[in-house]
Amino acid sequence: MAGWMDQVTRGWLIYELTSSAVQLGLVHGIQAIPILLVSPVAGSVADRYSRKQLVAVAQALAGLVYTALAFLIVTDDIRPWHVYAAAFAMAIVQAVHQPARAAMVADAVPSHHLTNAIGLNSIAFNVARSIGPALAGVLIATLGTASCYGVQAGGYGMAVVATLWLRSIPGPTSGVAHSMSFGQSIVEGWTFSWRNEAVRTGLLITGCASLFIMPFTTLLPVFARDLLSVGASGQGVLLTAMGIGAMTSGVLIASFGDRLPRGLIMLGGVTIYGIGVVAFAGSSSFRLSLWLMVIVGLAHVTSWALVQTVIQAYSPSALRGRTMAVFHMSEVVVTMGSVLAGALATLIGARWAAAAMGAAGALLTVTIGVTAPYARRIR
Repeated sequence: MAGWMDQVTRGWLIYELTSSAVQLGLVHGIQAIPILLVSPVAGSVADRYSRKQLVAVAQALAGLVYTALAFLIVTDDIRPWHVYAAAFAMAIVQAVHQPARAAMVADAVPSHHLTNAIGLNSIAFNVARSIGPALAGVLIATLGTASCYGVQAGGYGMAVVATLWLRSIPGPTSGVAHSMSFGQSIVEGWTFSWRNEAVRTGLLITGCASLFIMPFTTLLPVFARDLLSVGASGQGVLLTAMGIGAMTSGVLIASFGDRLPRGLIMLGGVTIYGIGVVAFAGSSSFRLSLWLMVIVGLAHVTSWALVQTVIQAYSPSALRGRTMAVFHMSEVVVTMGSVLAGALATLIGARWAAAAMGAAGALLTVTIGVTAPYARRIR
């Protein structure tokens, strides 16, 4: 919930301080550097050491970052560079956190229940996704951004406690990762990710969505404040609507599990995701925009959850931290797309920027499906 609150809080804070669409893109773009540098090492660390401990430490550090931001806002010392520094620090934290957390899911369940488990994980994640943005919008509108960061810090504190309560989950059993240098271990993970056809296909589909479609959320403050005239609380409701669609998707995936044709749904989900963003960009009605955000959330999580399932199902436990680190490096691509979205919005307006990028992502995904028949056959 704290992470999804930050999607509203950080963007609103930088837009409040600068009134710049370019800055909205840059505050996300700065995260590319630590994710790019840290993720490969974090994946190797997740394949060598306790994933549970890595997750707990990362969450504790995130809580400290949000506490510092809340203090700076309360004392009226907050400056744009503080927001950038916090975004940079959070990118490091997430780069360590995400591969270990994702691999823990596959470690905890039998392989034939992996799709169901990721679906259930998605439900929990998207319940928070539905509540967090709306709560952030209400807090910003009533108490200011400092209250949001205070709640986010508290959320991460509770997450640390919950993580420490988890039973010990067996991690990778192979000692190969320990016998290699970090450099060799990283190269091994990249090589496997590229040579395994199913994993490579999942990563390519993810890349299309990450560069062209997902960055539209960077422009939501512009849509909320300037185009739909609904303010911070309206932005929170838009993200909540997206979360409701995502939660619905999680329920469906958890219910159907391995009966789903993963390849076709990955391709179809990202294509519908892009088309939904194009429609959202053209909407001038807040009510219609809410329904379109539900569709966008449904399509996004359907494809995203199945990509994760494919990558984890086709990766041995000893390599899973590294393959998931490669998957989460898609956030670097998202940040690049966020910078592109901010620049395009400055040149041609937020509506045309979001529409053009959504259309490009959908078209590229269709191209993958047409030119790579194997992608459609992945189970």
